[in-house]
Amino acid sequence: MSETVATAGLPLIPLRNSVLYPTLTMPFSIGRTASVAAVEAALASEDKLVLVVAQRDPDNDDPGLGDLHPVGTKAVLRHVSRGENTVQAILQGVERVRLDSVVSTYPYVTVAVTPIPAASDSGTQVEALAGELKDLARKFQTLAHIAPQLDLAQVFSAVDDPTQLVYMIAAALVLKVPEAQSLLEAATRAEALRLLLTHLSHEVQVWEVRNEIATSAQSEMSREQREYLLRQQMRAIQEQLGDKNPEQAEVAELRRRFDEAKLPDDIRKEADKELGRLERLPSAAPEYQVVRSHLELVLELPWTALTDDNLDLARAREILNEDHFGLSEVKDRILEQLAVMRRNPESKAPILCFVGPPGVGKTSLGQSIARALGRKFEHFSLGGLHDEAELRGHRRTYVGAMPGRIIQAVRRAGVRNPMLLLDEIDKLGQDFRGDPAAALLEILDPAQNNSFRDNYLDLPFDLSKVFFVTTANSLDTIPRPLLDRMEVIRLSGYSEEEKLEIARRYLAPRRRKEAGFSDEEFPLSDETLRALIRRYTRESGVRELERVIARLASKAALRLAEGKSVGSEPGQGVAPADLEEVFGPERFRIEEARRNFPAGVATGLAWTETGGEVLYVEALRLPEGRELLLTGQLGDVMQESARAALSYVLAHSEELGLEHAAANVHVHVPAGATPKDGPSAGVTMATVLCSLFSGRPVRSDTAMTGEVTLTGLVLPVGGIKEKCLAARRAGIRRIILPKDNAKDLRELPDEVRADLELILAEHVGDVFGAAIQEVGPATAAATGNEIAESDQAPLTQAARPA
Repeated sequence: MSETVATAGLPLIPLRNSVLYPTLTMPFSIGRTASVAAVEAALASEDKLVLVVAQRDPDNDDPGLGDLHPVGTKAVLRHVSRGENTVQAILQGVERVRLDSVVSTYPYVTVAVTPIPAASDSGTQVEALAGELKDLARKFQTLAHIAPQLDLAQVFSAVDDPTQLVYMIAAALVLKVPEAQSLLEAATRAEALRLLLTHLSHEVQVWEVRNEIATSAQSEMSREQREYLLRQQMRAIQEQLGDKNPEQAEVAELRRRFDEAKLPDDIRKEADKELGRLERLPSAAPEYQVVRSHLELVLELPWTALTDDNLDLARAREILNEDHFGLSEVKDRILEQLAVMRRNPESKAPILCFVGPPGVGKTSLGQSIARALGRKFEHFSLGGLHDEAELRGHRRTYVGAMPGRIIQAVRRAGVRNPMLLLDEIDKLGQDFRGDPAAALLEILDPAQNNSFRDNYLDLPFDLSKVFFVTTANSLDTIPRPLLDRMEVIRLSGYSEEEKLEIARRYLAPRRRKEAGFSDEEFPLSDETLRALIRRYTRESGVRELERVIARLASKAALRLAEGKSVGSEPGQGVAPADLEEVFGPERFRIEEARRNFPAGVATGLAWTETGGEVLYVEALRLPEGRELLLTGQLGDVMQESARAALSYVLAHSEELGLEHAAANVHVHVPAGATPKDGPSAGVTMATVLCSLFSGRPVRSDTAMTGEVTLTGLVLPVGGIKEKCLAARRAGIRRIILPKDNAKDLRELPDEVRADLELILAEHVGDVFGAAIQEVGPATAAATGNEIAESDQAPLTQAARPA
């Protein structure tokens, strides 16, 4: 054994849970002040040497010489990087040393050491122990699946020194500090080999048992058990790292958010119960996510958040006029409600129901109200909704449960007083899953919705501050109890003048902007817009009109891209004559439609969900012995009107001068594929029969509507504005209406009333006198529609019973 010489003091770095072996390189995180100072001193020295020694007690923050193992390792600093409070250092062991005495203690500990010569014993015993160690190491690598890509035979062949082999294998094992220290202190190679063989044999036995257990239990362990085991292992790892359990952190975060949230006392009490329940539930339980999602919903709902209403009436009127043309009665009603809210902010907003044909601006009116009030706007359609749970929410016991649409809309709005538009309320469905209309009774009732309970939320939520607006095309399919909770505001169709103004102000600029045109690049004259309205659209609203303007803009964009002008004349824009190139032949030829009627044909007026419509009623005589025949998909009410009209005409045939009146008549209403119903065709049926039996044609410039009774009275009907606008669109300027509908004429725009000749009839005889020409069928075509006022008198007088 060679002579050993004590060295001068080395800077000391105590290690808590590891041992550094000679020739090996290891990274260390150094945080103690004295140890950091020792690293800094070593860096400043020429040889960069330090003393690395394992502590006996890892919890001792300031170990003395007696608290350290007697043998350590002299090491050289290979790399150092500094953090905020720690130093990351890579150390390479040089040789074993024995600790002698402390040289200094400030600012770091310096220890005098004596090098320990490397063991040099050899022989067959050492060779046998080394061979056994290599075999055992290969077996351990296979069992523990450690670096399977590493070829140990090649690694071992490069290592000649058995001591170095011991250190290299020991560093790959997870040994406790006393076991690792015993290898470092071993005096001979044989001793070190025997110690490591003992430790490695134990590890191999443990891994063999673990693999046997894993193999036998693999087929029996279910997915839930594996997940539980993994979670337990993850929890143990997190506890070792000092991290919080993720489920506990999640619940803690929810509780913090609840503490900061502004909730009513009763809601907070219920939420605290659910939070306590969530804390007790394991995260693997199916109910855990249900409770967590429910609590998230409670947090996201605006229990107290409100927007301040802007009740400036002048501004509201300006916005309504800016967004919509006409609709003066509707705008006045909205402004009236704003005036009430201005005087009494606590007043409950009415539930408005806008009823009218498509394209008249019902939905956009709701958006304008929200903009005028400064409220958040939310909208969803009820069309086709047939599950009550869509509105009330699903109970949390069901898989995939979620809150109802009302609560979701309020959550999206972020305030509890939004403007909520429920579209297509007349198209609600109903089946075995419940009646959505019944759920709306509570939602729209101001006396009940201040504590609305969604099935999913299961907590009372105040909907009384929500401004509800609904839309519908017809009131016929809305249940009466639901209709009773709403204030109905009717939006009739637009006249030609109104459509022209709407197209000029809104539709053309919007489509021009979307197509990327300026006003100069794509001008549309009033003549072109009027031609579009008359020849290519026939509707109560303006939706189709906007579509044809959009098509015109697309065509103009294509022509410009091809280097052509927008219209046929350069610089003149699109002229009426250019429309046929884009849309083809005129879709509607109004002025020439059915200009001359034979006897037994009359023009009636009907109301539909899309507005007013003109319909023609025709009648023919059948051979004797036949009964009244009705065709054209007529409903029960319309068939009864035809029978009542025939009964009246037959009963008064002598007074009317109808010598050939009989019941063998066929009455037909064209467009037979379209179902028709209602009482308003009664006077038209009676006029057709009177014309047929008298041989006198009905004036083709006259349309009529009204219900007829067996005594000949003309009763009022609905949809007067829509019917008058439909007649005017068809080029008919003369209309016969029930006298009791005179009050409805004020709904007509002034320019429409001025353009129409409106005749009010109290008795069916008034209708006959105004509609049936006093000329025979042979001369009807020759005389056309000219009829003297005095010629009506005989038929009118004859029509009234004495």
